[in-house]
Amino acid sequence: MTFSAVLLAGGESRRMGTDKATFLFRGKPLWEVQLETLRRLRPAEIFVSAKTDPSWRPVEVQFIADIPPSRGPLSGIAASLAKIQTVHLLALAIDMPFMTENYLRTLCEAIEPGRGAVAKIDNRAEPLAAVYPRDAEIDFRNALAGNDFSLQNVIRSLVTSKKLLEICVTEQERRFFRNVNNVSDADPVIMWD
Repeated sequence: MTFSAVLLAGGESRRMGTDKATFLFRGKPLWEVQLETLRRLRPAEIFVSAKTDPSWRPVEVQFIADIPPSRGPLSGIAASLAKIQTVHLLALAIDMPFMTENYLRTLCEAIEPGRGAVAKIDNRAEPLAAVYPRDAEIDFRNALAGNDFSLQNVIRSLVTSKKLLEICVTEQERRFFRNVNNVSDADPVIMWD
């Protein structure tokens, strides 16, 4: 099944103190690491979602502005779902560089027409490395129009309505979901392949 991909880069990097996208991880800026991972999956199209068009965005990657006022990834995913030419959107956060191509491929293999896939650790969804069906756009827009901007609540609703399949994360796979929010999170002692 063909799908589109979006790199979610709209965070403010408050804890990092500098733009996360340009933070060097294994000798490369995070944006480059994450785009390489997405490219290896061969999506039909790749987007970068942020509040403003980042200076580092490669020309062949399309920019999608978060739906204002920005509500974080909720706005980025909603805007991306509105623009895709395929029926599924793979979303990946810029600060999740331990995520692997193989794990993302596993999520993509679980999708069906009208249904995406989201990882679940314990009782919490991992919505920033997930595949959403295009039909979920209305759910994201409804959340943005309301007062509850919790991405977890949107995910629960999508799971209940069968638009998302939850996939339980194994103990071994938990490491893929580590975020790099400050310099110590990228400690080479705890980096895995």
